[in-house]
This record gives sequence, C-alpha cells and structure tokens, in this order.
Amino acid sequence: MKKIACLGEFLLRMSPELPATWMQQASMPVYLGGAEFNVAAALSHWQHPVKYISALPENSMADDVLVEMQRMGIDTSAIQRIGNRIGIYFLPQGADLKNAGVIYDRAGSSFATLQPGTIDWKNLLSDCELFHFSAISPALNATAARVCKEAVEAAAALGLTISVDLNYRNKLWKYGTAPKEVMPELIQHCSIVMGNIWSAAELLGAPLDNSLIASKTKAAYLQQATTTAAYIRELAPSCSWVANTFRFDQQDSIQYYATLDTRDSQVVSNEWQIQYIIDRVGSGDCFMAGLLHSWVQQSDIAAAVNLAAAAAVGKLQEKGDFTRQTLDSIHQKMAQHG
Repeated sequence: MKKIACLGEFLLRMSPELPATWMQQASMPVYLGGAEFNVAAALSHWQHPVKYISALPENSMADDVLVEMQRMGIDTSAIQRIGNRIGIYFLPQGADLKNAGVIYDRAGSSFATLQPGTIDWKNLLSDCELFHFSAISPALNATAARVCKEAVEAAAALGLTISVDLNYRNKLWKYGTAPKEVMPELIQHCSIVMGNIWSAAELLGAPLDNSLIASKTKAAYLQQATTTAAYIRELAPSCSWVANTFRFDQQDSIQYYATLDTRDSQVVSNEWQIQYIIDRVGSGDCFMAGLLHSWVQQSDIAAAVNLAAAAAVGKLQEKGDFTRQTLDSIHQKMAQHG
C-alpha cells in the first residue's frame, strides 16, 4: 500500500492548570501535537501507512520524540534533522486554540528554518498516494510558505491526491503577507479541502454573507457552506470534496455538525449535542483524518462526513492533541447516535 504523507511542524503542547496550580504543584502536562502530526497519528492508529514530513533538531529530546512516533507506526524517514529546537505552544487546560489564552513559542524552530530547495520532494513522495498539509505551516514565515508551495507542486506533478485543512491562526500570520496572498495558490491542486466558512473567508477571500448567517439558523449556515464550496472549486478546479464544520457553544452543551459538498450535492452529517468536553484541541484534525480515511476507502460522501463528524466529537472527549479512538469505537458511537 502506498502511504499518506503529512507535512507540518511537530509541536510540544504545555498544558498548565489554571489559576497558577501548575506553579504550586511544579507540574505541567506535556502532549505531542501539531495539526498535521495529529492527522498522521490518527491515520496510523487506523492502520493506514503514514509518512510524516517535518523537522527536528539533533538532540536527545527529539530522539525520544522520533522513537515514540516510530512506536506509533509512523514512517519518520522524511523528518529533517536540522535547527536547534522543537516548537512549543502553551494552552491552559480546557481552553481552545482559537482562544486568546494560547501562547506560541515557535520562532526559530527547526521546522520554521526549513529552506526551499533543500528537500528532494520527488524522491520523498515517490511511495505516497496522498499528500496532506494545513494552512498553519505557510502562516509561520515566507520561507515556510515557499516550502509548502514546493511540496504541493511536487505532489501534483506526481499525481498524488492533495488535501488541505484551512486552519486559521490569526496569531501566526505576522510576517507582512496576508493569508489571501498565499493560500489561494497553495490550494489550486487540492482534491479535498476542509475548514469552515469563516476560515475560508480569512484565508481565501471566500465571500461571507453576514446578513444571511446573522439569523444563526442551520439552514443559513448550510446555504453559506454551499456558496463557500463553490468559491473554493473556482480556485481549485480539481477539488472533489469541500467539508465545512460547525461547532457552537450553547448554554449547557455544544452543537456540532458538518457538511460535505461535491459538484453535484451537499450532504449534512448527523447533528451532535455534546454535554461535556475534556479537551478542545485536535477535534478538527480528527475530522480531517476521518475524511482522508473515507477517501482512501472510497466511502460514499454520507458515510464519509458522518464518520468524520463522529470522530471529531469523540476527540472532544479525550485528553491530548491526537485521538486514540478506534474505528470500531467510532462506528459504535455512530450506531448509538442513530
């Protein structure tokens, strides 16, 4: 079987308990993470052959990380050993990556110092059938954006299926270039695009009808999702699937559902009402992994969006950045949900 390649920065997440408990106890949980790593970890857990493309320094901590990735069944042969440090981010327990509480400590990391022209993409991707990246990597700096462009163009030339997660991190786009100047070119070869109607507007300039979605009705959001999907297909003519996720905090629960648009139709997942959340991180990455699993398995679009949504909901009830759910447990959750 050919592999799924995931390109992105590996991160360590420091997750302090607030207020200030971590200082009093001299203890802070550390989780392995990074959006694309989370996707790779899920797919490997689900028995897909996965190659993770990233960069780590030559030190003992990075060696330990590599050993753990290999124990998880991930092919680490494409990880570049350069630079001096692993990227870190701090996120208080229970917070959201979109929350102002997130603190990034990624400047000068090994991945951020990758240079265009230094990776033999043709050779590296020769044993792969699918290439995945996210909008987080080109947000780091201009050279990281060029590295992503190199990788996408090489994957397209090799005929790989290309997928992207439109993760928008406002705190990262700080090098003087707007996302809308970078991302449209990067998604032009994508067959699978996942995100939400708001991130597509920020990253791609997709039209957002604020008067429509002001009603905050599901019908309005579904209509906007179709409009967003049509805009994305104009940028990426070969795009087959456009997924949009919707997660809303309510007074005593969280409402979650997703759409999957093709050229011919829109399918809406089952709607979930979640009563509690253990960890908000990685839910979207888990959705992406579910979508890629279904693509490789050639599932129909209804099955694909429902499995991805169920996986994302399940991740909200796990600690850590990546899922440890099995496919059987996800299907069981779907059956119980009806």
